Amino acid sequence: MILASQITGLVLAGGRGLRMGGADKGLLPWAGTTLVGQAVARLAPQVAHLAISANRHLEDYQALGVPVWTDAQAFEGPLGGMLAGLGRCQTPWLLCVPCDAPFFPLDLATRLASAAGIEPGQPRMAVAWAQRGDGEAAQPQPVFCLMHCGLRDRLTEFLAAGGRRAGEWARQAGAARVNFDAEGFRNLNTPEDLASIRIASPKGATPLA
Repeated sequence: MILASQITGLVLAGGRGLRMGGADKGLLPWAGTTLVGQAVARLAPQVAHLAISANRHLEDYQALGVPVWTDAQAFEGPLGGMLAGLGRCQTPWLLCVPCDAPFFPLDLATRLASAAGIEPGQPRMAVAWAQRGDGEAAQPQPVFCLMHCGLRDRLTEFLAAGGRRAGEWARQAGAARVNFDAEGFRNLNTPEDLASIRIASPKGATPLA
């Protein structure tokens, strides 16, 4: 059984924000805080330690009072942030979430941890899948993942071979699948998304200040 004390949470905020007009998404205002502040607040009760993956405006991120880790080579996508996290994490497990999904589940760590392990036959990675209630097939959400730090070398090799897609990495790592309600994974990619979404949360995903 994987305990919260064995998990470090990492908020991924190191991207270019191209679809957000180049804005640093993590620092955009949200419900009295910022998107990254919201993510930190939701993740903190689920894990033993926290960090933020960022590649610019580092002082602004450091003001949140948690470690800020940069990629070895900036802007390699979410996998670059994950690799940096696996290299600096002081716990056996790393739980990653993006900064732009303010309603992610409050039981994310618990449920992903229930699907992973290090015993023979157990996957060393678990990934969230978004399941809608209208009969549509569940969709993978590979940036919401729990990984054992022993996967660092495999991820290094994957990136060195040109891999950049989080979904392909999850498949190669043999990640376990965990279904969640899709509403918790609504993300904000564009200014229109940010302007149109209501602060009132989806059912069961109350925003935290």
